Amino acid sequence: MYLSNTKTIVFITGAFVSHSCWQEWIVFFEGKGYKTVAPPWPYKNELAETLRGEHPNSKIAQLRLNTLLDYYTEIIEKLPEKPILIGHSYGGLLTQLLVQKELAAAGICIHSVPPRGVISTSFSFYKAIWKPLGYFSSSKKTYLMSFKEWQYAFTNGMSFEEQKESYEKLVIPESKLAMRDVLSNKAKINFKKLHVPILFLSGSNDNIIPSSLNYSNFKKYKNLHSITCYKEFENRNHFVLGQLNWKETADFIVNWLEKINLI
Repeated sequence: MYLSNTKTIVFITGAFVSHSCWQEWIVFFEGKGYKTVAPPWPYKNELAETLRGEHPNSKIAQLRLNTLLDYYTEIIEKLPEKPILIGHSYGGLLTQLLVQKELAAAGICIHSVPPRGVISTSFSFYKAIWKPLGYFSSSKKTYLMSFKEWQYAFTNGMSFEEQKESYEKLVIPESKLAMRDVLSNKAKINFKKLHVPILFLSGSNDNIIPSSLNYSNFKKYKNLHSITCYKEFENRNHFVLGQLNWKETADFIVNWLEKINLI
């Protein structure tokens, strides 16, 4: 089922951030011989500074989970082969759902937002997601994470300079409806279904998606004939894609792909 020579990667961006978060990852994986695609979410193909200036953005505010699934499905179906999907955060959930739709050769879920039914007992998780859900505000307006929230949810433990630079480079307005859809049946996974290899990566210092939540997500998969793997990294917050030690994470992914013969 999983033996393949797939060399195409689709990077799937998470919520709150620009697709430019994959810039160094694109260079790294192309250096390993992969072809890569890192499409922006609909209405987000602008610099982060430009998009912040357009907040509240009514077009982004209309984005839903199903919209994003259809969008990535269309991109994938135009490729010459089923790709390897590498998704971060909300992009990790999209990766799980796209694997379920049998659109991938393998899926790597980095600090993945959990599908419906995977519950966290961590206070930091609820503290980080409550405002983006925006239940007591208009869903017609986007949510823009403040710098203070960015420090807590994404870049905890990093220097102030690193936090500020990454905020200005990456943070963009987000759809509250897309966030709420995570709690709906649209985000449901059939954990018993046969699937291509999936790798879950977590970080010990992640506030918004704690490692315990990632592990619970991983443990939900029950098909004994499918490969499902898990790895927790020390000293990783939710900004794992941009931390100084990001290459260690990327190297682990390459080695995992080699082990399952996706080379």
